[in-house]
Amino acid sequence: MSSLGGSWQRPMPDARRLRIDVAIGLAVAVVALGNLTLTRSAGAFIGHPPSLAEQITWALLCTLPLCFRRRWPDAVAVIVSIAFIAGQTRYAPEQQLTTGSLFAALYTLGAWGRDHRRSRWLRAGIIVAMFVWLGISYLIALPHLSAAEFVKADGPVSPILAALINGVLVNVLYFGFAYYFGELAWTAECRRHQVEAQSAELVAAHEEEAARTVLHERLRIARELHDVVAHHVSVMGVQASAARRVFDRNPPKAKEALAAVEQSARTAVDELHRMLGLLRHTDAPVIPAQAAPPSAAVEPPGGAPDSSPATTAAAMGLHRLPELLDSVRHAGLETSLGVFGDEVELPESLSLAGYRIVQEAATNALKHAEATKLDVRIRYHADELELDVADNGRGGPVRKAAGGLGLIGMRERVAAHAGTLEAGPRVGSPGFRVRARFPLHRPAPAVTPA
Repeated sequence: MSSLGGSWQRPMPDARRLRIDVAIGLAVAVVALGNLTLTRSAGAFIGHPPSLAEQITWALLCTLPLCFRRRWPDAVAVIVSIAFIAGQTRYAPEQQLTTGSLFAALYTLGAWGRDHRRSRWLRAGIIVAMFVWLGISYLIALPHLSAAEFVKADGPVSPILAALINGVLVNVLYFGFAYYFGELAWTAECRRHQVEAQSAELVAAHEEEAARTVLHERLRIARELHDVVAHHVSVMGVQASAARRVFDRNPPKAKEALAAVEQSARTAVDELHRMLGLLRHTDAPVIPAQAAPPSAAVEPPGGAPDSSPATTAAAMGLHRLPELLDSVRHAGLETSLGVFGDEVELPESLSLAGYRIVQEAATNALKHAEATKLDVRIRYHADELELDVADNGRGGPVRKAAGGLGLIGMRERVAAHAGTLEAGPRVGSPGFRVRARFPLHRPAPAVTPA
């Protein structure tokens, strides 16, 4: 057993089991009294039995404690052992049920003892006491044995020696089985507890890893949104500078520059709100950005997917999908890209989120799906942008588990833009499908000063 088994205490059984113990103990006591009646009726007495009241007392003292065998296993084992030896000393005629009761008490002490180390010592003490009593009873009985009692003996071993060996062997097996099966039951329960504890630890670790992955993805998205905001602020600075320079000599140009500043300001504020909203809903403790794991996404030509400069983040978007699919094609997948509906100018953060989702779906198709084809479709609806990425590889729960962390990142990106995500096996054909829907909010036209 591991160190856990050394300190583990088996918990108290539930109320239903305790009630069962009471019923079993009462039933055994009733059967013991019935067997006592049959023994007396048959005249099967050894020595000089005590009075009927004392015989009933010893039978009940050996059996009734079983009503509490799992509630107080230590006390029950001690009481039954003392009553058993005392009944044997007094030549109580009921021995079949009392012998079984002693076995059950020793077994229960091993299987249900709260302190297993103490129960081991207690069982060992009881067994030693039983063999001491056995030896004493043999020493008392030997002087009274005569050859007349062994007239039918026929064998190479002395009759007395054979009787002694047989008695010792039977008792060794009896107490050995009681000890062994009790130990076996406790060990099995302890191992079951260990497995449950390890399973709980694995579940907790998985949940913690999932929460950490969510946080990392949110921080990554927030950094990208920050880069988009920084890009727009930079544009505002350039446009404002241009407006200042041409304000006097070319007022129309200055108005155009100021209108661009206004539009960039609206976009930057919108992206800033989105970024703050994303961070506000992060419940886990903040982890430094450099602790985030590197992205496993397909890297397009011209830069890594998680580059932090504002120019790189602002440059990523759905318009870079052809380059991304070219890199996927070079990796061994046949790809296709379809654009449906009237294209509209998307906010850069939304375009970037769509790009990342397609990128992650393509990565999963390469790593986990064993696919040969990847189909990407972009649909521009009146008030919704839909991204549909499907492959012809493996689907089902195994695929979901393999790409679990990637799906978490997709969901975070979709949630950051108040969208919805569907991911699962394709219906009616092999493969896996990722479908993301984003609400489209058409920007209000900029008001140009007269």
